[in-house]
Amino acid sequence: MQPPRGALSWLMRSPPSMPGATSANIPAGIWVLGFVSLLMDVSSELILSLLPVFMVTVLGVSPLVVGLIEGVSEATALIVKMFSGVLSDYFGRRKPLALLGYGLSALVKPLFALATSAAWVFAARFVDRIGKGLRGAPRDALIADLAPAGARGASFGLRQALDVAGAFIGPLLAMGLMLLWNDDFRAVFWVAVLPGLLAVALLFFGVKEPEAAAQAPPGVNPLQRAHLRRLPAAYWWVVAIAALFTLARFSQAFLVLRAGQGGLPIALTPLVFIALNGVYSIAAYPLGKLADRIDHGRLLAAGMVLLIAADVVLALSPHWAFVWTGVSLWGLHLAATQGLLAAMVADTAPANLRGTAYGLFNLASGVALLLASTLAGGIWTLFGAGFTFWSGAALAAAALAAVWLRSASLPGPPPSSGKAVDSPQAAKAGIDVG
Repeated sequence: MQPPRGALSWLMRSPPSMPGATSANIPAGIWVLGFVSLLMDVSSELILSLLPVFMVTVLGVSPLVVGLIEGVSEATALIVKMFSGVLSDYFGRRKPLALLGYGLSALVKPLFALATSAAWVFAARFVDRIGKGLRGAPRDALIADLAPAGARGASFGLRQALDVAGAFIGPLLAMGLMLLWNDDFRAVFWVAVLPGLLAVALLFFGVKEPEAAAQAPPGVNPLQRAHLRRLPAAYWWVVAIAALFTLARFSQAFLVLRAGQGGLPIALTPLVFIALNGVYSIAAYPLGKLADRIDHGRLLAAGMVLLIAADVVLALSPHWAFVWTGVSLWGLHLAATQGLLAAMVADTAPANLRGTAYGLFNLASGVALLLASTLAGGIWTLFGAGFTFWSGAALAAAALAAVWLRSASLPGPPPSSGKAVDSPQAAKAGIDVG
């Protein structure tokens, strides 16, 4: 069945009736992985919530260079996820690569406190994001391995909610320490080392990898053409839609810079991330549960409408009322789309190719993020902040059109039987075409 005519009728049509997931359906290992993410995000956001202002005010870096550093760094993380995902399928293990990634990110944190130039910051961000890339796809594949099929949206939503709770606590702590220590950036950066080390310890002692995490013999190259052909068309549409979404959503560093144009004091800069991640954290789990019940295309479309609204509001004025409204809408957009896209990969990919599937998914998103952040930095420098956000709104509108036009190719909620979708045929059975 083709999508109904008209965007309004499609968005408003009744969802299928499906039982919802509850927290009781979510295994303990996913909760632990959520708290690991929380601790590492506290560590990272203690630094990242202050880093754009640190680079511009202390190191004298231009917005263009900020955009380039952010784009290359985040794109590196997403691209490395491809190789870590492939390796996790090749070796049939998820946890060792996740441990290596978390450990590398924890150990590199002191470099930010020691940075004296943009090159230092770039090197530290680059290595830190390599660590993020190493852990990302194996961790997501491990969540997919642990989660019942009918509770994947809730499981990814829970992990995302705890992750973003850390991203809320980190900037809040950063702001308090900046006020306490008279804007001493480097002292705050040193504090970030401790929660990072705690995250590594919790993962090492608290998560047990399931014995049947990978359902293929170790040593099989998952990038062989025969294996890649097992990834169904629905999976590749998820990859394409995610890349387009990422292209429309540039680095959050530009939200900080926009707030600064409105007169936000340096010590209060983390408020941007506190507001963003507070909304994101509160909404991620409920929207993840919702994703287990309703048509995925509609929820993705709603997420893009939120991003368009955020860009328009931020483009109109740097006044605090516009900035905080835009930041809140941006957080709702992330809550509606990020966990959902991760769950859609799990629903469409065979179990023994999930690491590779997440890797390819993140490779496409990484390239898009590099282009988006570099383009945003250039537009900001040449034409100003307002035009940057108007451009983002236009790209988000294009992504919304793509979701609407291709909604029949996107996977719907998985069956609630608890069985994983392990083949293209089974994956197709989970596609909502109505």
